Amino acid sequence: MDPRDVETDRQAVLRGARHLAAAIVDARGIVLEWTPGAARLLGYPRTDIVGRPLGTLLDPDVPPDVWDRLLAGIGGAIDVVMRHRAGHPVTVELLCSVRAGADGTPLRLVVATGLPVERDMEETLKSWALDQVPVIGAIFDTDARYLHLNDYARRLWDIPADRLLGRTVLEDRPEGSTDEFLESILGALRTGEASVYEAKQERGLRTRSWAIHNTPLKDPAGEVRGVYTLGIETSRELAARRRLDLLNRASATIGSTLDTRTTARELARVVVPELADFVTVDLLDSVLADEEPFREPEGPAVLRRLAESSVLEGTPESVLKPGDTETYDEHSPNANALATGRSFITTIVGDPRVDQWAGLHAERSSRGKLFGFHSGMVVPLRARGSTFGVVCFYRHQRPDDFDSDDLLLAEEITARGAVCLDNAQRYARQRVTALTLQHSLLPHDVPPQAAVEVASRYLPSDVRGGVGGDWFDVIPLSGARVALVVGDVVGHGIHASATMGRLRTAVRTLADIEMPPDELLTQLDGLIDRPFAPAEGQPSDNDAGATCLYAVYDPVTRWCALARAGHPPPALVLPDGSVDVIEVPAGPPLGLGGLPFEKVEVQLPEGSLLALYTDGLIESRERDIDEGLTELQQRLAAPSSSLEETCDRVLTRLLRSEPPADDVALLVARTRVLGPANTATWELPSDPEAVATAREHAAHKLAEWGLEEAVFTTEIVVSELVTNGIRHASGPIQLRLILEDTTLICEVSDGSDTFPRLRRARAYDEGGRGLLLVAQLSRRWGTRSTATGKVIWADQTVERRPRGAAPAS
Repeated sequence: MDPRDVETDRQAVLRGARHLAAAIVDARGIVLEWTPGAARLLGYPRTDIVGRPLGTLLDPDVPPDVWDRLLAGIGGAIDVVMRHRAGHPVTVELLCSVRAGADGTPLRLVVATGLPVERDMEETLKSWALDQVPVIGAIFDTDARYLHLNDYARRLWDIPADRLLGRTVLEDRPEGSTDEFLESILGALRTGEASVYEAKQERGLRTRSWAIHNTPLKDPAGEVRGVYTLGIETSRELAARRRLDLLNRASATIGSTLDTRTTARELARVVVPELADFVTVDLLDSVLADEEPFREPEGPAVLRRLAESSVLEGTPESVLKPGDTETYDEHSPNANALATGRSFITTIVGDPRVDQWAGLHAERSSRGKLFGFHSGMVVPLRARGSTFGVVCFYRHQRPDDFDSDDLLLAEEITARGAVCLDNAQRYARQRVTALTLQHSLLPHDVPPQAAVEVASRYLPSDVRGGVGGDWFDVIPLSGARVALVVGDVVGHGIHASATMGRLRTAVRTLADIEMPPDELLTQLDGLIDRPFAPAEGQPSDNDAGATCLYAVYDPVTRWCALARAGHPPPALVLPDGSVDVIEVPAGPPLGLGGLPFEKVEVQLPEGSLLALYTDGLIESRERDIDEGLTELQQRLAAPSSSLEETCDRVLTRLLRSEPPADDVALLVARTRVLGPANTATWELPSDPEAVATAREHAAHKLAEWGLEEAVFTTEIVVSELVTNGIRHASGPIQLRLILEDTTLICEVSDGSDTFPRLRRARAYDEGGRGLLLVAQLSRRWGTRSTATGKVIWADQTVERRPRGAAPAS
């Protein structure tokens, strides 16, 4: 018979039963046809079952005569238990009918009918769902034996279908499972409570995670009969959490300081290895040269490598090293990102732009191939609307390429890093400006003083606000006296430095008009209490208080007058080595207004050491002011060969950090004395005849000092000053000459508090030319108040005749 006729005959037998779970078998029970319904019911496709005895699918407990009677068509429909391909039992109702084939050969149509078929189909669908859904699915009995493990779990754990079935989790558990997996299952069986935990699988640099739910299976009485384990993959959620953690860590890490290079290193290190295997940070060289980012570079942009980081020790894959410069080729992705301000993902292998760029640098090309670079991201550094650098991310260890999520994360981290880098650059520029301003206002080369020998130190801080407003000054005064000043403006930055500059200028101005220390501080307090007119939007100067210590030392009398406004007291080292603090009334800080300042006068032995300083020297987080003051006294008491050595020793021992947490100013001065050999004083009556006497005294003293060439000029100056005192003042007249190295000072004091005024006399005036003559013959002249009146003084430069030399003819 033609085989095509046989096939047509079988199809005719199946007509009407194709939608059912049915099969055609011969007299021996060999399967000839198999419907899709039968395949769904028992799990066997047609190709696996045709040609096999249908009886082999029966459960072993089914008696053989039941199958024989079914094939013979005796007894009608019967209930039998069959085995699913997955191994579980399926109870069906079978009905067999005998049909004659075209050639007369009897064919048997076996059909699964009735409700059991529908019920088993439901079970089958449930089984398929458990096997085919992409989650881990397992069923355990009360002894923690595997009853079922779905296909997804078997593929994930790479184990055969029958390896775990029937075994307990104690006897055999999947590779990579942890004690938590075991305890969770046993805990669910023991307590009857559901549990959830996160499981992770590390394979190389890739991590997968699942949320494992263990649910007890209970009968209607509430008795635990097993555990159902469901594992839902949470790798994407894990990756999202890790990205968020990395972003949070970057926010906390980047910008911990206001140093540009440190910030760049923090940016490079925070993303390795979580995001990239190798990272570089390059900035425009013009930006690092303290130029504003918005200045577009002229011609090819030169970038400097600030930082790099790698999963490999020593960053062997890097062509440049931190500090090196490079000019980007216009075709490179880096130059493109710099020019457009947009980010890019680059496929390093096969990207013509990358090939062209790498080909221009043989070493870059060879290292890229050596380390296996395969994916990269180029992200521009932008702040305040300008691009001032690029950050490059590369992968050569982990196999997966960068994706859009990685680019978004890189852009977010780079954006935060760009703001921190821009802040660091702006801070650096402001700090340099403030330092330049401050150093320009501080004395650099203090001219030698007859009254004192001085040494000084100034150390700026490294706080976020920038340099502060500490200052010191040495101001020469009339009568060979000298003023020593130390001050500290509250705050940091350019504003504090500018305020310091104004206060220093004011102190010099007030010192020049010979104000006593207490009155000078009162006037200075008024300047801060009455601020300069601020620019719109800028803080006023009354927001910046200040402290100040002002001292005036007279080397002739050895008296030192001091006053302070909220400033630390000065330390005094006597010639015998004893150290003490001069008790000067503290007074309020400058800027409060309305409160008085008190002056203290002390007489100092020759060779005494005065130490004036700001609070940054003695106050820190490790110690309070009293402890710092005690330590300062100990360091000052130690013998030293010079004042410079004293300054260095004090700073080294008292400052525990470099640079200090606050600005530090230190001024030390060793006192000198101008004794009788350099001074002469005469009391004169208020009589015009005393003028000639004063000239004689002065001429005789100058001859004694070897200053014969200055006699004529000095006699004129003495005559005019004494005459002015006799004519316009009252009380006793005193003439004093002071020889200070190459300066001769002439002072006339009287009992009047009225200051003389320089004026231009008219052609026929008989007087009014005395002070004009004094001003022309002297280098400087001026007046100052005293407790009993005033002093008019004038000084001139003189050249002393060597001892034994004849006077000039």
